[in-house]
Amino acid sequence: AMMWPRLELLQGLLAEDGSIWVSVDDREAHYLKVIMDEVFGRQNFLSSFIWKKSYGGGAKAKWFVGLHEYVNLYCKNVDRFPEMFLPPDPNAVKKYYKFSDESYEERGPYRLQPLATTSMDERPNLRYPITSHDGEEIWPEKQWQWSLERVSKALQNNEIVFTRKRDKISVSYKQYLKDEDGQERKRKPTTIIEGTYTQHGTNESVALFGQEGKFSFPKPEALIEMILEASTNPGDLVLDSFLGSGTTAAVAQKMGRRYIGIELGDHAVSHCVPRLRKVIDGEQGGISKAQNWHGGGGFRFYRLGPPVFMGNGAILPDIRFPVLAAHLWFAETGIPWTQPARLTPFLGVHEGHGYALLYNGILRERSTNGGNVLTRTSLATIRRAQGEFMGPLTVYGERTTLRQAALTAEAVVFKQTPYEVKVNP
Repeated sequence: AMMWPRLELLQGLLAEDGSIWVSVDDREAHYLKVIMDEVFGRQNFLSSFIWKKSYGGGAKAKWFVGLHEYVNLYCKNVDRFPEMFLPPDPNAVKKYYKFSDESYEERGPYRLQPLATTSMDERPNLRYPITSHDGEEIWPEKQWQWSLERVSKALQNNEIVFTRKRDKISVSYKQYLKDEDGQERKRKPTTIIEGTYTQHGTNESVALFGQEGKFSFPKPEALIEMILEASTNPGDLVLDSFLGSGTTAAVAQKMGRRYIGIELGDHAVSHCVPRLRKVIDGEQGGISKAQNWHGGGGFRFYRLGPPVFMGNGAILPDIRFPVLAAHLWFAETGIPWTQPARLTPFLGVHEGHGYALLYNGILRERSTNGGNVLTRTSLATIRRAQGEFMGPLTVYGERTTLRQAALTAEAVVFKQTPYEVKVNP
């Protein structure tokens, strides 16, 4: 019941070319799939990845050893979602790219791939003979992958290889590690995620917080790295609405992504903040070496205040002056408000501009001559509270009795509550 509205909210926050990745175990995976189909649309379902989270053990299991969880992937708009790629796998490069030729300096090593394809999709332009170096014509059993024009160019560039086995000649093309621009060939993600396990995440947590402070079942940094590599670019904005021990934020920081993390539990303070401070100081656990991370950057930590608005946009009746003042100050300045020991309608000065709020009986009077209405009297009270500050002033209140000419003369901008209170800074 709680998952549906959360997913609807997250769907609304997604960029048109964005995606959402949700980790789930096999008890809830199928129920979640149905809900996400409804919220995001079945056409925007991309995959349910199988994450092999454990590499063995499980002696205490009663029936079987559970080795995997699922990661559901949906996009906002399948027509706008780009292709996904991962960096080359160093182990795969060593294993498969074994050959080299005169293009090694520019293109790196190469592997041989069959030019013939097993599919037959009625494309006559892909069925033609290729003449070998010995002058023998070679026909595909079905068809070639490339057009005749592309094959002719590859023959000129020495990128086609003929291999004779007994009385049969096979045709292969050279797949170089680097493309024609010198960029290493990336790989597609597979739907089975292996090589990064929960135990890795636990080891990372112990290194950060000690044995007593370790987090239960944390995601390993390499898992989040794979997700961000596949679905984001440097500078993109990543949201984790259940931040846990801060893994997503830590990985995003190391990979040059912007991020927002939300955590309601106490570990927002006990784990997330200390972890990010260590990351900024150059912590070398997790993916730090793979990303060549040596520290830097920063983050802001905010405590969410109570809700200010009702569904119709009106201010909740039990909201007190300090809560609304903090909201307005942040909406106007982008920084937290420090509540003074003695409350006055004047909130403070930011970058040469003053801000004031007439609300909730801050003047201890609800008549037209005081209270929540901007009048000559209430403006004089604000002026006394602002001290030596003489710059432009923005005043929030229920209404004002001052004409525009008087406001202009006083360098005052009046904003009416609740209509001109910004819900989102």
